[in-house]
Amino acid sequence: MAEESGLFIYGIVPSDVEPTPDAVGVGDPPGEVAAIRHGELAALVSEVGLTEPLGRPADLRTYQELLDGTAAVAPVLPVRFGTVVTGPDAVADLLEAHHDRFAAALDELEGRIQYTVHGRYDEQNLIAGVLADNPAAADLADQVRGQPEAATREQRIRLGEMISQAVELRREAENRALLDALGPLAVATAPRAPSNELDAANAAFLVDGDRSDEFIAAAEEYAEQRRELIRVRLLGPLAPYDFVSAHQLVE
Repeated sequence: MAEESGLFIYGIVPSDVEPTPDAVGVGDPPGEVAAIRHGELAALVSEVGLTEPLGRPADLRTYQELLDGTAAVAPVLPVRFGTVVTGPDAVADLLEAHHDRFAAALDELEGRIQYTVHGRYDEQNLIAGVLADNPAAADLADQVRGQPEAATREQRIRLGEMISQAVELRREAENRALLDALGPLAVATAPRAPSNELDAANAAFLVDGDRSDEFIAAAEEYAEQRRELIRVRLLGPLAPYDFVSAHQLVE
């Protein structure tokens, strides 16, 4: 018996957007990416088996690469990863039911792109800085240095709490500094939650395309000023994951 299939939806785009001939979708083997159109809109989709497990790292990369590549040339509303519907009629129903909201959101995104700036502390330099600024923490560090863990358990717990609190305060200050430095060059900003205890700053920026070079230069300057303490990565251009998605407009 042939395996039942459905359509994996990647994103919503203007109706004149065409997938590139070499675009491939998720799954093994990957499906061919197509556009299903309704009115002023189109949905980028590919066929997948309904029993096929999705969620492998390769699938997520494929999903992001397709959306990011699309966003570089046209506005796109990302659809939540893993959204699968039964067929073309279900896609057309989605586009019809939310046509005006999707179209308005795409108009707002025209000519705009997301960049994400993520900074992570160098652990040794971070702790050295915390101890230099906090004599009580430095004293505890001296007490536990070279001593058995069991005998200094309480001091180590207290030291860990003091360092954690200090890092949180530094992170809050660094995120403000990041938004102050780059926010004026963006039309919208979206602070992001830390993904690691050593995260220093993490935020997304929606940027007008004609200001991309200016934004990138400012991000590079921000990173250079902090290179001894923070490793900064600039990700983009990306689809506007942090600013609008089809699901946000539906729910």
